[in-house]
Amino acid sequence: MIKSINPANEEVIKSYREMDGEEISRIISYTQSDQLNWMKTDFAGRAAKMRKAAAVLRDQKDKWAAIMTVEMGKPIMQSKSEVEKCAWVCDYYADNAEKFLDDEIIETDASKSFVAFRPLGIVLAVMPWNFPFWQVFRFAAPNLMAGNAGVLKHSSNVTGCALAIEEIFREAGFPENLFRTLIVSSKHIKEVIENKSVSAVTLTGSVPAGKAVASIAGSVLKKTVLELGGSDPYLVLEDADLERTADTCVTSRLINGGQSCIAAKRFIVVEPVYKKFEEMFVEKMRSKKMGDPFDASNDLGPQARNDLRDELHGQIVKSIAKGAGLLLGGKVPDGKGAYYPPTVLSNVAPGMPAYDEELFGPAASLIRVKDEQSGIKTANDSSFGLGAAVFTADIERGERIAKEELHAGCCFVNEFVKSDPRLPFGGIKDSGYGRELSAFGIKEFVNIKTVYCK
Repeated sequence: MIKSINPANEEVIKSYREMDGEEISRIISYTQSDQLNWMKTDFAGRAAKMRKAAAVLRDQKDKWAAIMTVEMGKPIMQSKSEVEKCAWVCDYYADNAEKFLDDEIIETDASKSFVAFRPLGIVLAVMPWNFPFWQVFRFAAPNLMAGNAGVLKHSSNVTGCALAIEEIFREAGFPENLFRTLIVSSKHIKEVIENKSVSAVTLTGSVPAGKAVASIAGSVLKKTVLELGGSDPYLVLEDADLERTADTCVTSRLINGGQSCIAAKRFIVVEPVYKKFEEMFVEKMRSKKMGDPFDASNDLGPQARNDLRDELHGQIVKSIAKGAGLLLGGKVPDGKGAYYPPTVLSNVAPGMPAYDEELFGPAASLIRVKDEQSGIKTANDSSFGLGAAVFTADIERGERIAKEELHAGCCFVNEFVKSDPRLPFGGIKDSGYGRELSAFGIKEFVNIKTVYCK
């Protein structure tokens, strides 16, 4: 059985029977049948249903948000914002998919030559628990609009969210089996990838999970897009607006309980303003309230699971043992629930988990550097490359650093890193490859087909 457990009180929400191999194959067969018909539907027909999905999300926002909050502990107002963002991505691709996938005429010696973008078929999505709706919709909206179908292997602790998303697409009028959830453990992923009807795989998750899935997919020559971990550096320069910068950094670090691949993790501050920034940052972290995620006045709910909270705490303890200073938090609260307080470490250096690894929770690493160049070097001293940000009053300076110096897929100036349907999203190095969202994302899982006529 697969169990969903409320991280706020450790009570079992619901148990689900795991599907066996025969049921998995049957669902994929049904999905393939619906996809073959769906790909013949014109863009106007697809868009009408996708806009309906956006309406279903908005009209029942409280219902969907509550499922997220009870299953993984996200503060309720953040859950509602996540639902709104999912509706946005549905509308965005309903409005733009046809333009993005229009034939591209190429002048050659042919009487006519062009590039056409045709659907691949079924895309398997292996998705994480931290943004249980958004991670799925940012995959599903472009792929369904492109004429593909989707099968979802979601994290076991958010099975209720997975089934709710399936319900949303059906309520919006999509073919019954065009988007299906597979209630299975990770041990079944290999057989799903190897199923001849599955054309490609997208995964958001850990580096080990990404490597495992890419290896299986590669062995059967199926394309993958991977969005993996991140240890995002935020570089604070001497001319930054420190009040605004500290606010932005704290917001980024604590969004979703700090459980975000693109949350700020390492705060790299130049010597002239380090002490002042440290003081402001610690006080702003201290002011954040932790508690019941259904209480809208709380900034922080529990972590998604006890084991994840304990793993984070272990990284903190090891970092302190190696010389990091504890400025705030760092203690597991008494009582039930996977709670962990806002935590700040100073004197973070190479060799510490807080420097070398991803801290997936409300824990921040403060790193003092001499100047801009040493800050850039430190920012890039990571196996990850998902997001990065730089804070400076000189916009041209910030743009230069973001464009030329920082090694990451998403580089922001004077703002925290976030995903946006209009912009490509993804990383480099151990943060994965491929892109989601924007025109780039919808073209990841299509056949980019050359047509030559003479």
